[in-house]
Amino acid sequence: MATSPPVPGFQNKTRVAILAELDKEKRRLLQSQSMNSPGANIPLASSRPSLKEVRDSAEQQHIAAQQKAALQHAHGHSSGFFITQDSSFGNLILPVLPRLEPEL
Repeated sequence: MATSPPVPGFQNKTRVAILAELDKEKRRLLQSQSMNSPGANIPLASSRPSLKEVRDSAEQQHIAAQQKAALQHAHGHSSGFFITQDSSFGNLILPVLPRLEPEL
């Protein structure tokens, strides 16, 4: 039975760093664009997401990617049915048990 290679733990940190860098670049471009266009006095502070919002967004995207990968793996290696569901126990996917009518 072949197992998949372990996923490095630094991927999440790398994704967060990339998202933060993209956000900085976006803000820089918006600033340069607003300086070049006359009459554009829109403050960027109100439209700029906070570090917490960026981190939460990155975390949600990471969880969604993990859920998708777990769901694809479960569907490929099992004959059961699974759904993605937030769990208080940290489960990314949950099995769905069909309700069978009793035979009379």
